[in-house]
Amino acid sequence: MSDSCLFCRIVRGEIPARIAYRDPELVAFHDIAPQAPVHLLVIPTRHLESPAATGPGDEPLLGRLVARAVSLARELGLARGYRLVLNCGEEGGQSVEHLHLHLLGGRSLGWPPG
Repeated sequence: MSDSCLFCRIVRGEIPARIAYRDPELVAFHDIAPQAPVHLLVIPTRHLESPAATGPGDEPLLGRLVARAVSLARELGLARGYRLVLNCGEEGGQSVEHLHLHLLGGRSLGWPPG
């Protein structure tokens, strides 16, 4: 974990967050600036800067990240649809350098997103 990373600090409980899910590998919490009625961030507890920082050994973790987001979408009643977003790098819209998956739903989401 990184001492200065915002999301690592949330994982350690140093910064309060509305936690929706926690296990030893993943934490999901509500975004403080939601872009939809439902906007959760699902993150690994281990610090990885971005999707580009992952390798073949991280495939199980990436699979769990997506599976947990899908499970949370079901629990939150997003049967009509939702969006999963992984931003990578500054030009890709990543604002926190810790791998995170956005779960957005609760309204119609337009396309293209950017």
